Amino acid sequence: MEEPNHNNHEAAGGHHHVTSIGTYAATYVALLVLLVLTFAVSRVDLGAFNIVVALGISAVKTALVVLIFMGVRHNSRLTWFWASIGFVWLILLFLTLGDYVTRQWVHLPLGW
Repeated sequence: MEEPNHNNHEAAGGHHHVTSIGTYAATYVALLVLLVLTFAVSRVDLGAFNIVVALGISAVKTALVVLIFMGVRHNSRLTWFWASIGFVWLILLFLTLGDYVTRQWVHLPLGW
């Protein structure tokens, strides 16, 4: 008699991917290297490009965490869709923050 399969995903014919420890270790080392690179770039005067380089490094670190540690890389298209929606929402939040920061403040007199 065959043992029952309690994993609904595998019972439906799906495949569950297990990420190897080597992949996690390589990702961890890459994140540490990017951390040191971020620190090194912060000590170099690149003018207006400092923020561009720092945000680029940050985007790579974010992609590594989302793809490897959160497991989005081996998930369905629906997971990719919702992860992408999260990034779009983050961009919208920063755009509204930019609008808020650049507005002129109106100073009201104290009292009535």
